[in-house]
Amino acid sequence: MEKQNILLRARQYIAAETNPAFRSEVEDLVASGDLEELGDRFYTDLVFGTGGLRGVIGGGSNRMNPYVVRRATQGVANYIRKSSSRENPSAVIAFDSRRFSDAFAKETALVFCGNGIKTYLFTALRPTPELSFAVRHLGATAGVVVTASHNPAEYNGYKVYWSDGGQIVPPHDAGIIAEARSVAEITGMSMEEARERGLL
Repeated sequence: MEKQNILLRARQYIAAETNPAFRSEVEDLVASGDLEELGDRFYTDLVFGTGGLRGVIGGGSNRMNPYVVRRATQGVANYIRKSSSRENPSAVIAFDSRRFSDAFAKETALVFCGNGIKTYLFTALRPTPELSFAVRHLGATAGVVVTASHNPAEYNGYKVYWSDGGQIVPPHDAGIIAEARSVAEITGMSMEEARERGLL
């Protein structure tokens, strides 16, 4: 990828990332002119594949960070709104002990709430099977667990589950992937507003 395209993508990320720690990582790389590292972080988008996302934690479109999580969640929310026959869709979110798992779970919750999807967010670490159980027990439309399972410590991930408590399978996987790749705008809300409106 050409230098100008890399820098353009980096500046677009800086403008979109609301987390100052992740944003400053990329700002520092731009300021130092580290095109090799910027190239690795921006030559592609972290791919939303079957099951969800997984990647190295850090600032950039090819990393796991709050912006990438919000964008993926907007895709899931769009798919829920288009495909679910439920009048009042809901989602459950769990997270593990990896770095930023709790922050990524919170970002996920606030995008779901911003799209009118009632969200149940665990307040402490939970194993993935408990997320599966909670989705079924609460009659939720979908669920997300923030985990990278067996991957090294520098990774984190984002797995999507459907109303049956299992990871997404056809046709939901392809539908969510398509929505995640075509997100043009992300809608979220604050924690305070989500609670006031009974969405969280």
